[in-house]
Amino acid sequence: MDENQVIAECLNGQTDSFRQIVEAYADQMMALALSLLGNRQDAEDVCQEAFVQAFRNLHRYNRARNFRNWLLTILYRRCLDLKRKRSRWRRFLHHLSGFLLEAPSLSISRHMSRNNAEETEIAGLSLPFLDNLTLPERAALTLWAAEGLNSQEIAKILGCRPSTVRVHLYLARRKIKAWLDEKNMREEK
Repeated sequence: MDENQVIAECLNGQTDSFRQIVEAYADQMMALALSLLGNRQDAEDVCQEAFVQAFRNLHRYNRARNFRNWLLTILYRRCLDLKRKRSRWRRFLHHLSGFLLEAPSLSISRHMSRNNAEETEIAGLSLPFLDNLTLPERAALTLWAAEGLNSQEIAKILGCRPSTVRVHLYLARRKIKAWLDEKNMREEK
C-alpha cells in the first residue's frame, strides 16, 4: 500500500480508500490500545475513535512525518482521554461512596470494582504487574518492547522528549522488577 497515494485519494473524495489504511494498521493499533487499556471492548472503541479522528483530520497530516507514528499518537491520546475520564469518574464515585453505602438500596460497590484480570489483559495473557504502571510508562514499554520503536520515535508518539521516554522505560522496568521481587518473596514463604 502506498500511503501517500491512499491519503491523496481520500483527500480527493475517494473515502473508501481509507479502508486500506484501517486494514493495514488495525492489528497494530488494537495491540497497543489493548496493552494500554487492558480491556478488549475499550481498546476496540478507542481504535475506532482514533481511525475516525485520523480520517477527519487527514487534511492536517504533515506528510513529512511518519504516518504510522501519527496514527499511534492519535490512538495514545484517545487512550489518555479515556483513562482521565475514568479516573475522574472513580474519584467521584469514591467521594460519593460514603454517603451511598449507608443506604443499601443505593449501594454502588458493584460499580466501583473492576476485574483486575480484565484490566491487564494483553492478547489473552494476564499481566498484573502492569497495574503498577502509569499510562505513559505502559505506552513507552509497549512501544519499545512490542513495536521495537526507539526513544525518539516513542517521544513523537507520546508528545514528550526522548529523555522523558527513557525515564518512563526506567520506571516501568524498576516497578516490574519490584513486583517480581515481591512475588518471589511471597512464594518463598
